[in-house]
Parts: sequence; structure tokens; C-alpha cells
Amino acid sequence: MIKLFKVKEKQRELAENASNGVPIKKQSAGELRLHKDISELNLPKSCNITFPNGKDDLMNFEVSIRPDEGYYLGGTFLFSFAVSPIYPHEAPKVKCRTKVYHPNIDLEGNVCLNILREDWKPVLNINTVIYGLYHLFTEPNDEDPLNHDAAAVLRDNPKLFESNVRRAMAGGYVGPTFFPRSKGMP
Repeated sequence: MIKLFKVKEKQRELAENASNGVPIKKQSAGELRLHKDISELNLPKSCNITFPNGKDDLMNFEVSIRPDEGYYLGGTFLFSFAVSPIYPHEAPKVKCRTKVYHPNIDLEGNVCLNILREDWKPVLNINTVIYGLYHLFTEPNDEDPLNHDAAAVLRDNPKLFESNVRRAMAGGYVGPTFFPRSKGMP
């Protein structure tokens, strides 16, 4: 048993010498899984992932979504992801950084997506979450809302909902709330 630890210590020492004495940061299981998930991403063409803190911080990244159909066509919506070291046993924390008139996203950027809450399972991955977010824009859900007013308008008057979405994305008021112009809007 002792010899096993000596072998591990020797391997670490050799790795540090190869990196000019800089200690090698041990990756958490969550970082290893996230690295695998990111290397296997298969995103829609209208989605893009960026790492604002550089490649050394994979646990925090941003995803932009440009729906190519539906009410939100032409808008660009930015989401921040914060991934826990115990990922995939805990869902990533996702916030919408773009103020949006949407039944499943509140004005603070909280996102109502079942796989980010009660339906999260470790077999799910970042690709699944991004597709789930994309799906919220192509088919908003009025049955499980965070923004109850937007959900009621979608359910009761889809034409008015579409008009409200267009007004918000163009940069304007929906009721008392001002929405800045969405990137990508003419």
C-alpha cells in the first residue's frame, strides 16, 4: 500500500518538473465531466458558447441563443452558466443575462426549466440544457411560468403575446417594464 502512494507522489513530482515546478492543479470530478461534455457539444447553429474567464475556467461560461423560428426569431439571448464541482450530481446554475418578456424567464433572469430543477439527473449534460433553453424560445410554456403575466397573455391572447415580444425585443415598454433592444434586431 505504501508503495502505491510513493508511485503517485513520484508521478506528481515528474509532472511538476515537466511544468517547470508549477504545481499541477488537480481537477475535480465535475471539471473532468464538464470538459468531456464541452468536447462533445453538438449545438444548433444558432447557439454559441464562450468562456469569458478564459480556458482555465471551464466551470463558468456563457451561451448565446439566436432562435431561428417562433416568437423570438431575430433576438439574441445570453445565458451565464455556473457549474458546481459536484456536477453532474447537481444541475448547473443558469441565468438569463438578457432582459426578456418570456413566460419561463423572470425579469431577474431566473429560468424555469424542469431539467434545471426537479428533473435533473446526472445522465443529463450541458448539451441537453442548451437544447432545453433553445426549446423555451421556440415553444414557450404557459403552464409552468415564472412570469405569470406573460404566461396569461400567451395562453389567452397569442397575437397580443407576439406583439408584446416584438415590442420588448425592439426596445420598448410592455406594461410598466422597459426592455432594452435585443442584439440582432433591425
